[in-house]
Amino acid sequence: MSRLHLGLGSAKQEKPWVGFSLSRTRIREALSYPGKESHNCTLEQNGAEPRILFLIDVIKKRVQVRKLGEPKKLQIYSGLIPEVQNGGSDPKPADDNKDQAAANKGTEAQQGAPGKGPEKTEGEAKQRDSSHKVEDLVLDLGSVNDSYNFSFHVVIGSEAEGLYNLNFHNCHNKAPANQMPYDITVMIREKNPDGYLSAAEIPLIKLYLVMSACFLVAATVWVYFLCQHKFSVFKIHWLMAALAYTKALSLLFHSINYYFINTEGHPIESLAVMYFVTHLLKGALLFITIALIGTGWAFIKYILSDKEKKLFVIVIPLQVLANVAYIIIESSEEGSSDYASWKQILFLVDLLCCGAILFPVVWSIRHLQEASSTDGKAATNLAKLKLFRHYYVMVVCYIYFSRVIAILLKFTVPFQWQWLYELLVEVSTLVFFILTGYKFRPASNNPYLQLPQEDEEDEEELQMNQVVTEAGVHEGLSKLKKSRVAREAV
Repeated sequence: MSRLHLGLGSAKQEKPWVGFSLSRTRIREALSYPGKESHNCTLEQNGAEPRILFLIDVIKKRVQVRKLGEPKKLQIYSGLIPEVQNGGSDPKPADDNKDQAAANKGTEAQQGAPGKGPEKTEGEAKQRDSSHKVEDLVLDLGSVNDSYNFSFHVVIGSEAEGLYNLNFHNCHNKAPANQMPYDITVMIREKNPDGYLSAAEIPLIKLYLVMSACFLVAATVWVYFLCQHKFSVFKIHWLMAALAYTKALSLLFHSINYYFINTEGHPIESLAVMYFVTHLLKGALLFITIALIGTGWAFIKYILSDKEKKLFVIVIPLQVLANVAYIIIESSEEGSSDYASWKQILFLVDLLCCGAILFPVVWSIRHLQEASSTDGKAATNLAKLKLFRHYYVMVVCYIYFSRVIAILLKFTVPFQWQWLYELLVEVSTLVFFILTGYKFRPASNNPYLQLPQEDEEDEEELQMNQVVTEAGVHEGLSKLKKSRVAREAV
């Protein structure tokens, strides 16, 4: 914590009602407690879930570390984590004044504020020697221009690994009528032995790279297939190819972005921008392509109705909003105030888009059901109806697996297996792309693309029959007229 500025009323309180709590959770959420503590102060509860409290005492200029619950193999030390570690092993505590002074120097550099860091007392040195007793650890609280600062680092052993939340509490504001302002700046550095990513995110580098290669191969095969059947290719076929290539590029940039985050601790801005751009294009192309195929555009008709046009006017801005929300979530911290709001917006808008793209398919199915009993082409319309029903089932299954099942999997598996959520989403997307391409492939033996040809043959045959019938009628009338003229002459 490089800077904490409290109001005058908060600074005069004798009780340490300001501090942090470190707790382990199995749920992938940023906040495990209500944003407004209206009843009890979390820093005072003794019989709650196991956690470690960091109680900031501004009167005595110290930070008390108190442990609640069953003991875990969590080692807490004063100062920052050493930069150099022995092959990724746990860092050793600073036992002498020289190491502690170096840690304090690093803290002072990160604060960016004038003044020296807190001086270390003899009592703290004794407590550092027995720092494995977490409940006895006391950290010094530095003070610079009415702002407070301190630093510590936590080493988590293999038996205590998991997903942890670090929450800040200001119990002076637990009552709505007693609001006291504060300003805080916190810098957190999290690192695993293999990199800066969490255990659930480290496999995503290879996963996104492999899936990018799969989509690239599928897109290349699709383009080769289009070149082999040029006379049966429509514009929407090239749109499907563009979607597949954009998806491959998006996954490639996502993998590279995660690689630099894992090695450097932060993304490369240019690569992150490329990923966000390709992700935005991919999302827009996906929903536009699904909706166009659902309406039968370019396959069985070349004009969209008014209600279909209105649907596109609604779906495209919603999809842009969903991608903007996703970009904000990816580039912000989970503990920020806007994170939860944008996450809810993303979930709601994505749900609306998934429901909206089903309407064109439903409209086409209803239209074919009505047409099969009125225009005299029951067999042709029933064949079209069967294909649209298959496509409807495909879209529903894709939404179900990539949204419902994947989210349930994300919240049920252990934290180190949460990358399976992304695996299920990407595999279901790849399967959906392959099945859609197979159903609407531009081949001469594709029954879907033969339907318009059968309609034309039926119309030509009907026209020929009409011509023959009219010719027979005219010939009969001419013979009748000649016989009548011959009788009159006689």
